[in-house]
This record gives sequence, C-alpha cells and structure tokens, in this order.
Amino acid sequence: MSDILSPLPGIFYTRPGPDKEPFVQPGDRIEAGAAVGIVEVMKQFTEIRAETAGTVKSINVVDGGTVTPGEVLVVVED
Repeated sequence: MSDILSPLPGIFYTRPGPDKEPFVQPGDRIEAGAAVGIVEVMKQFTEIRAETAGTVKSINVVDGGTVTPGEVLVVVED
C-alpha cells in the first residue's frame, strides 16, 4: 500500500474540469505516472501523479478540499 501525498498547500481537485470525469475512483487500476488529481495554488495547477502502480483504495480529500503539504490525497494498494 502506498500513499500519494500533497507536495504543497492548496486546493485539491479530483477532476481536470468541472464537467470532466474524475482522474481516478476507488477500485480503479492505475499505472505509475498516472494523474490522480490537481493541486491549485494561486491559479497555478500542479498535476499529482502516482509513483507506483496499483488499485486506488481511497481518495481522502473531497473535490475542492483544502490540503496541506504531506497530507494523504489518495491511497493505492499494490
């Protein structure tokens, strides 16, 4: 199991746009490097990517939720 952490403070988005599908959902199988969300800081958007392949177990922050550095965004099971 591995945690995907927020590298910076900001607002976490689970989808690339308001009318778009989420990057991932619990139960999805993802590969290393897959985008799992976006963190926005002062209108700059940083795509958050998985470092390992696995199955998304949980998304720990709601879409549009505030995050802090080191906060667990997504949990991935091997």
